[in-house]
Amino acid sequence: MHGKTDIELMELVMDKHRPALEEMYDRYVKLVYSFAIKATRSEQVSREIVQLVFTRLWTTTKGYDPDKGHFVNWLITVTRNITIDHLRKERKQPQVVPFETEKMELLTDSLERTPEALVSMKMTREEIREASKLLSASQSRLIEYVYWQGYTLSEVAHLENEPLGTIKSRLHQSLKLLRKSMQVQREG
Repeated sequence: MHGKTDIELMELVMDKHRPALEEMYDRYVKLVYSFAIKATRSEQVSREIVQLVFTRLWTTTKGYDPDKGHFVNWLITVTRNITIDHLRKERKQPQVVPFETEKMELLTDSLERTPEALVSMKMTREEIREASKLLSASQSRLIEYVYWQGYTLSEVAHLENEPLGTIKSRLHQSLKLLRKSMQVQREG
């Protein structure tokens, strides 16, 4: 099996040749896991995604088409789609924590616990808290959806029943307002 190309292996996998799937797994498990861990930041979820990807390889009826590109690109696309599906499924469950500026103390950008780092984090949190007071309700909701709950702009447009262009413009204006407010606070 080691000398076979990805195309040959995938043909064997389509014929339910178990050693071919095992060879595919050995070749690409690190790549699939690496992609999943970057997207989810969870070892457990990443392991589930790896299992789903290789199960998909085993159960797919279409498989890889060499005329449409390299195997590794196809495999990453399968991994990406499964990861997105998993993240969307998670997002629809009630475990999402809403954005509350009072709870920002629980967030850390760094594990560094020097006095300077702690003071800097506290100042940044305060700047964000003050700047967020300038946002309208729809701007705050948009920031929450996109940055805290992980929705895409298209999903937000659907949720808010507004055109995608309006959502994009509102996000741009919201971020611009936050950045400007934080700059003023730092200069003042």
